[in-house]
Amino acid sequence: MTPPADPNRVIVFDTTLRDGEQSPGCSMHLGEKLEMARALADLGVDVIEAGFPIASPGDFEAVRAIAREVRGPVICGLARCNPADIDRAAEAIKEAERPRIHVFLATSAIHREFKLRMTPAEVVARAVEGVKRARGYVEDVEFSPEDAARTELDFLAEVVEKAVEAGATTLNIPDTVGYAVPSHYAAVIRHLKQHVRGIDRCVLSVHCHNDLGLAVANTLAALQEGARQVECTVNGIGERAGNTALEEVVMALRTRHDFYDLSTGVNTRLLHPVSRKLSHITGMAVQRNKAIVGQNAFAHEAGIHQDGMLKERSTYEIMRPEDVGIARTELVLGKHSGRHALKQRVADLGYHLTDDQLNRLFEEFKKLADKKKEVYDADIEALAENQLQAGAVATWALAGFTSTAGTGSQTSAAVALRHADGSVRRDAAVGNGPIDALFKAIDRVTGVGVKVVDYRVRSVTQDMDALGEAQVEIEHRGRRSRARAVSVDVVEASALAYLEVVNRVAGRQLRDRLKPTDDLLAVPAPSNA
Repeated sequence: MTPPADPNRVIVFDTTLRDGEQSPGCSMHLGEKLEMARALADLGVDVIEAGFPIASPGDFEAVRAIAREVRGPVICGLARCNPADIDRAAEAIKEAERPRIHVFLATSAIHREFKLRMTPAEVVARAVEGVKRARGYVEDVEFSPEDAARTELDFLAEVVEKAVEAGATTLNIPDTVGYAVPSHYAAVIRHLKQHVRGIDRCVLSVHCHNDLGLAVANTLAALQEGARQVECTVNGIGERAGNTALEEVVMALRTRHDFYDLSTGVNTRLLHPVSRKLSHITGMAVQRNKAIVGQNAFAHEAGIHQDGMLKERSTYEIMRPEDVGIARTELVLGKHSGRHALKQRVADLGYHLTDDQLNRLFEEFKKLADKKKEVYDADIEALAENQLQAGAVATWALAGFTSTAGTGSQTSAAVALRHADGSVRRDAAVGNGPIDALFKAIDRVTGVGVKVVDYRVRSVTQDMDALGEAQVEIEHRGRRSRARAVSVDVVEASALAYLEVVNRVAGRQLRDRLKPTDDLLAVPAPSNA
C-alpha cells in the first residue's frame, strides 16, 4: 500500500482476527471470524489481518473465506520469512479484492541469539528473501522486524532499508513485548525516518503491546513522528496484556483533532456495537471502566459530576456517547449522588414533589443507597410514592383473609378489606394457587387491575418459625411499582405487599382525578333561557 494521498489520514490495520485471537480463551471458529470480519468492514477499518494461514488448517480456511467473501478492506495474511509460510499465505488470500502478505522476522539481539540462532547478516538476507518472495505473489507487502523496539537502531535501520529495496510497501515497527515508553518509541520512529533511504515511498506502521499499559500512548507518540498506519484490535485483546485498543486510538485522534490534526475512516458510531459483538463471540467481557466502550465510560455517580452534567454536558464529558454508539449518558444513582440528580430523576419518572417532600425523599434515598450499590427507578418510584402517601390514610387495609389449597381441590381465597371510609368489604376468588387466588380477590374488592411482573418469597431469619419476606412488582399503565412485606405467614406477607402497591395505584388514580383540567376551569357560558 502506498502512502495515503492525504498525509493526515491514518490507516487502521485491525489484527483482532490474528493477534487478538491469540489471546487465551479468544479463539473463534470460521463462522465467528466471518461475522467479525464483516463487522470490521462495516466499521470502516482499512486493513483486516485475517489470520496466520500456516498456523492450522482452520486458520487457513478462515483467511480464505474472509478473502473470498469480505469486500472493501485490504485482506492480509501473516507469514514468517520462509517459503512455506509465504506460499500458504498467498494461497489463502488469492481471491481477495485487495490482497496483502505480511512477512515478519525477529531482529533484536536477544531473539537473534536465543530464538533464531542467526547472525545479523543472515537476518538481513532472510528478510530480503521473504519480501521478494511475497512480492512475487502480490504488490502489497508489509514487513515487520519483530521486537523492533529492543533492536539496535543502526541494525534496525539496515534491515528495514533492505526490505524497502526488496519491495516492501509497508514497514511495520513492532513493540512486540510492550517494552517501549512513548519518548523511546518516538525516537525509534524518528531515527528510521532520518536514516532509511526510500522510507518515504512506504507507509510507516506501528504495532504496540500493552504490557506496561502504554500501547495507546506509544502509538500516538509514533503518529506524531510520522507513522501513518496503526495496528490495533477491538477491545485491545491480544497476547498477554493485549494490543493497542482500536477504539481508544480512533477516539483519541477524533477528540483531540486540535492537537494531532489526524483522522481515520472509522465509523465511530459502530465502536460500541462491534465491541459488544466481539465480547459475545469470545466470551471475554470488557471491564466496566474500559475507556470508550466500558459500561462506566459514560456513567456518572458523584454528585458534583452529576450536577455539572445536568447544567452542561461538557463539564465532565469530552466525548458524546452517541458518537461511539452508546445511546445516552447514564447518571447512576448511588450513595455519591447529589440532590440535583435525584430531583431530575424523580421529575423524569413523572412525580411532582414539594421541596419538603423532596428533602425527606433525599434522606430516605441516602439511607437506601448506603445499603445498595445502585438504586433503580423502581426504588425511586417507591420512595416517591411513600412521600405522596405520607400523612394520608391508605385507601385499603387488610382486615382478614382465608385461603384453601390441596391436591385435587380447587384453590380459592377470600379477603376482607377495610376502606379508608371505615367500611369493610369482602369478596372471594379462585386461582392457580393460593397467592394467585388471593391477589384476584383483592382485585375484585378494590377494582384496581394491575399486572404482576415479578413475585418472590424468601426466608428472612432461620429455623421453622422464620419470618418470610414477600416482594411483589406490578405494572400499571406502563409504570412499575414494587413493595415488600414480612410475616411469619408468607401468604399474609404476600397479601400485605400486594395491597401496598395496589394502594399506590389507587392513590395515584385519585390524585389524577383531582388534578384541575381545562374543562373544570372553564367558565360556563351564560344561558339565554
